[in-house]
Amino acid sequence: MSKLEGELGILARRRIEAEIIKPIYEILVREQGKAFAAAVIGEAVGNAAIQAGKHFAAQEEQGADLKSFVELQVLWEKDDALKVEIIASDAEHYDYDVKRCRYAEMYHEMGLGEIGHLLSCNRDELFIVGYNPNIELTRTQTIMGGAPSCDFRYHAKPQGPRS
Repeated sequence: MSKLEGELGILARRRIEAEIIKPIYEILVREQGKAFAAAVIGEAVGNAAIQAGKHFAAQEEQGADLKSFVELQVLWEKDDALKVEIIASDAEHYDYDVKRCRYAEMYHEMGLGEIGHLLSCNRDELFIVGYNPNIELTRTQTIMGGAPSCDFRYHAKPQGPRS
């Protein structure tokens, strides 16, 4: 049995979270304005992303590396959440393009398109910081931001000799 079997997919998690965050965001906008509301939501979700990365890393018996990270991707893709085209996958790189993103579709349908990047996209770079700070993500565009695809480029930084 896979360690991920029975895990709720990330799309389902994000929908539940968004249903809770939406009324909080609306109150913050009403009371303090959009910029303040976005800053609060962004900080809270960002902190949660780092903690989630640490949580998943702690479950990796062999250590959290790019290979174990790639194995986790099934959770983000579950429920047909993403249509992905893998460009490269080896010990040092995991590069792929997202051609369809149901996360972006869902946030727009929920009326949260203006903060969808805070609820989902911005998490990616922070999650990997919590998971393994020696892996970095470069992404220049997202579907949520209006691009035709998202370009994920993960790279394991070389480790120097241990002293």
